[in-house]
Amino acid sequence: MNKVHLAIFASGSGSNARAIIEFFKDHPRIEIALILYNKKNAGVKAHADTFMIPNYYWSNAKMANRQLTKDRLSQYHVDGIILAGYLALIPEYLIDLFPDSILNIHPALLPAFGGKGMYGHYVHEAVSQSGHSETGITIHLVNKEYDKGNILFQSTIPIKPGEDPQTIANNVLKLEHANYSNVIWQYFSTRIQQ
Repeated sequence: MNKVHLAIFASGSGSNARAIIEFFKDHPRIEIALILYNKKNAGVKAHADTFMIPNYYWSNAKMANRQLTKDRLSQYHVDGIILAGYLALIPEYLIDLFPDSILNIHPALLPAFGGKGMYGHYVHEAVSQSGHSETGITIHLVNKEYDKGNILFQSTIPIKPGEDPQTIANNVLKLEHANYSNVIWQYFSTRIQQ
């Protein structure tokens, strides 16, 4: 039985990465084979170490090196890439190497509140100031433009009057944890050969 080997790219605490790792721990069809992080003190490293997943600090300069990055991903037989709070633009060569195989989660309902500079608290502040009555998450394929890839999944939650950006962020994060792994499984399960 063939497995799909996924790499997670992260920059921060890694709460989404941890939820994904836990979901696929001992999974018969999908393996989290590698974690790359681009911030030296990223909390995701501790999660990777806890679950004994190979992990490397991978600076943006290393990521820009096509051969170096390709070799590292090949070493772990990576079939797809999951972005989990990865705060850097994915190089075009990776999009070419992994067509329709890089997934990202965005903490708003794209196309609203997306694009360059719209990440983390910037998104939640913009949503809070917009007066919208709902927000949510978007899971999409990565292409060569920020937040413009094909949308695979969206889920919404209401915004109560007076909710501050931090409350919105906390509620959206719960939605991310509840949905990202399932969408990853549904998407990549179609690529598994019996």
